[in-house]
Amino acid sequence: MKLKKNDNVKVLTGKDKGKTGQILKIDQLNQRVVIQGVNMVKKTMKKKSQQDQGGIKEIEAPIHVSNVALLLKNGETSRIGFKVEENGTKVRFAKKTGDVI
Repeated sequence: MKLKKNDNVKVLTGKDKGKTGQILKIDQLNQRVVIQGVNMVKKTMKKKSQQDQGGIKEIEAPIHVSNVALLLKNGETSRIGFKVEENGTKVRFAKKTGDVI
């Protein structure tokens, strides 16, 4: 997976199309990402202790990685590639602009 935690991404498809947010969590096995403030679902939470508050809470649900794209600094979206620089370090770069991320 070419996306990393704390990357800013834009949702391309689904009910939250066009929304942007930061990646909070990545599930490598299922190819899914959790984005801050996107794909909110209601979940019933049980009381775990006397002080804990139960009830219905809104949490972020995961989205498949193919439905999001990296958001560049200029506001455009781009796919991500890898390349090896002259000094031997592997870096990510935006395929649309060629800039190193």
